[in-house]
Amino acid sequence: MEEKTPCSLQEIFAVIEDPRIDRSKQHSLQDILILALCATIAGADGWVEVEEFGKSKQSWFETFLALPHGIPSHDTFGRVFAMLDPKELESSFLEWVQGISGTIKGVIAIDGKTLRRSHDRGEGKKALHMVSAWACEARLVLGQLATEEKSNEITAIPRLLHQLELSGCIVTIDAMGTQTAIAAQIREAGGDYALALKENQGNMYEGVVETFAMALKDQFTQTQHAEVRTIEKDHGRMEIRQYWLISEPEILAFLDPNRRWRDLQAIGMVRSERRLDGKTSLEDRYFLL
Repeated sequence: MEEKTPCSLQEIFAVIEDPRIDRSKQHSLQDILILALCATIAGADGWVEVEEFGKSKQSWFETFLALPHGIPSHDTFGRVFAMLDPKELESSFLEWVQGISGTIKGVIAIDGKTLRRSHDRGEGKKALHMVSAWACEARLVLGQLATEEKSNEITAIPRLLHQLELSGCIVTIDAMGTQTAIAAQIREAGGDYALALKENQGNMYEGVVETFAMALKDQFTQTQHAEVRTIEKDHGRMEIRQYWLISEPEILAFLDPNRRWRDLQAIGMVRSERRLDGKTSLEDRYFLL
């Protein structure tokens, strides 16, 4: 994918049509859009918090925004965004994201989440499900796609990945997105993958589980591996994680004899031990790498 030159937000948002009547404008549309975007990136949830964020950073915003009447009210933010064309706004936002995504390195986490209170029983509408791409090190959402069902993640993920520059990045996806076609798409775009493996992958899942069970039983004496152990403590909770990675070509060839998984280099296992209030729980997770 050809790397795009980043454009300023002012340039990108300048193409969005302002739906307001001229005499009712006290704030420029670009100022409203940039304020809302910055507040959202900073964690604002709702227009009241967007207004509060703008006021707390007003002196900084005034260094590059006009703000002739100060920070817009939360009601103004709500009214303006309700009038905007969502497709036009999404297109401009994606243009900006694609422009900066070439500079993003590290882990990109693809995750699906059902939005609370987004359903409408009266209209028979189900809750909205959102698939997002999160740049972990940059702490930035690179893109989002809405679907009506969690099961639609399988079709949404390839569309979302197509919008991103993946070269030099590691893409992580939960078991819903662990598909051979998605693995191939990531590799063709120059990225690496860490795909969660669960029962929906049948023979591959069973083979990986059995491989690690045998290796753990003989303490990896017959298997070349890498191993890392971490301990986290927080408010009386302790979590011990053990990570194992097996990359022996013979084992990988046995697990994937037809090479269905593009450029498969290793299988991984994470064992999480959580200790809280005198109780201990264990969870094992498996990955294709």
